[in-house]
Amino acid sequence: MITIRDLHKRFGRHDALRGVDLEVPQGKVTAFLGPNGAGKTTTIKCAMNLVDRDSGEVSVLGTDARQLARPQWQRIGYVSENRQLPGWMTVPKLMNYLRPMYGAHWDRDFEKKMTALFELPLKTRLGSMSRGQRMKAALLSALAYRPQLVVLDEPFSGLDALVRDEFLLGLLELTEAEGWTVWISSHDIEEVDRFADRVAIIDSGRVDLQEDVDTLRERFRSVELWFDSEPVLPPAVPETWLNPQVAGRTILFSDSNYDESRSATVLSHVFPASRRLEVRRMTLREIFVALARSYRTKNS
Repeated sequence: MITIRDLHKRFGRHDALRGVDLEVPQGKVTAFLGPNGAGKTTTIKCAMNLVDRDSGEVSVLGTDARQLARPQWQRIGYVSENRQLPGWMTVPKLMNYLRPMYGAHWDRDFEKKMTALFELPLKTRLGSMSRGQRMKAALLSALAYRPQLVVLDEPFSGLDALVRDEFLLGLLELTEAEGWTVWISSHDIEEVDRFADRVAIIDSGRVDLQEDVDTLRERFRSVELWFDSEPVLPPAVPETWLNPQVAGRTILFSDSNYDESRSATVLSHVFPASRRLEVRRMTLREIFVALARSYRTKNS
């Protein structure tokens, strides 16, 4: 649905994107993660043709992003955290305003279903609504025409826990029912972890990793070794051992390529004095934090 190759974007003297390569495959939910300032929003804006790229190739629905026109936009639903809505309108007035732009693509019954699902007030002006209600209204306006591709840039930003959960449940239900392709950028990794099929992680303007969540979880492990006295890290450790550190009488690190058949043997060989080993699977949030820390170490 989206293919990005060698994407570059500079703002003044700052290289925001330094050769981004990214795929958003059809029918999957791709979570786009990265530290603040890594380039997530700039990448999305280049893909949506809201910011012109300096170089590289960006294809959306088989069309160059610079050539996106009405036929493509009728198949794309886009919501950003800074989405501006006309404050003087109510939800029904907003729907009446947008409906003619999408013609036969707009589904009135689907619109009514989502309005009820999101529990949106019909007589309150958008400017008087809470941030959570406005975000739900923005999502409604981007989904009522049943787009094939849904792009969400920080949709949970600023929402309290209850509203975020309601928003997510509604999005989950709709995504599963409609079979949409979703590309979502978010800092709320625990929320994304509940429904992402695939993850792409960007750091310092480059995508470092992109793969299915299941394979990512399968290869990452948190490793902790116990010793009778304070241990010392060996002078060289495998590159797949991220952020090794000594904490009292233990050594801790994240193994990004753990193999059930051989890794325990390797660990016992490297750390023969270890008296206990604990290996556990990691959540998506823990994997992201481990990678973010390793990026910081590389860049320092």
